[in-house]
Amino acid sequence: MMAISFNGNAQEKLTQDTMECHIVGFNFGTVFPSPGGSFGKAPDGTKAQYTTMYDLYKFPFLNFGLNGIYKYKSNWLVFLDGDFFFGSDNLRSRNLRMADLFTRDSIIIGTNGTDAVVTCYNRGFSVRAGAGKIFRVSKKNPNSGILVKLSGGWIQQQTIFNLNEVQAPQIDDAYAKLYDHQRMGGVLTEGIGYWFMSNNLNLVNFYFTFELSQSWMKSTREYTIDQLAGLRGKDSNRYFDLTYTLKFCWMFPLKGKTSYDYYYY
Repeated sequence: MMAISFNGNAQEKLTQDTMECHIVGFNFGTVFPSPGGSFGKAPDGTKAQYTTMYDLYKFPFLNFGLNGIYKYKSNWLVFLDGDFFFGSDNLRSRNLRMADLFTRDSIIIGTNGTDAVVTCYNRGFSVRAGAGKIFRVSKKNPNSGILVKLSGGWIQQQTIFNLNEVQAPQIDDAYAKLYDHQRMGGVLTEGIGYWFMSNNLNLVNFYFTFELSQSWMKSTREYTIDQLAGLRGKDSNRYFDLTYTLKFCWMFPLKGKTSYDYYYY
């Protein structure tokens, strides 16, 4: 008698699941204002020149921020971003802008008769909410891919004056508000980059983006002095600023690792 047997081998297919989780991120980068910014006409028909962020400050600026993100299994994202940006002693043409404060020797005299050594730099922050989408590029990691995002919110920027130990009341406290160009308004930001999230959620979770922001701002001060711009009074101009930001964000997902789905055939 002859016996013949046949063995069938089952084949296994393994795929990684997408993840749904809360994420906290810390970002840093650089900001470049664009010369494409502009100023609008005031109600009386006049307009101020040399006063967009590109005209006011040397660049780039440093940027630091905090991100709160929720990632859906569909790879859609919703997020809340808070960013802080600043320069380093970078106010352009300060002697001309504040000509009534500087002497012929390009110093500001302090209360003791010596140079007060004033440092002038920009500082600003923004809060934005928005949404994004991850377009996967690898079957092995469906939680990573090309990132596109859109957000909108509120922005404020101004000039900050720091003095050394010598007092100079003409540029301190309330008098600084005459020269600080404080403005606030709405901001719209578009971004594109790459999002990487590890399958086992170790510390290698990040994204980097190139972002374009459009800001529509107005002065918050009742009286503004800028000799270079021809401002001496209420600044009623409406300002449009373009900025480009290169940003890197390190992410910390608040959930365990993803699961695998098994398919047999």
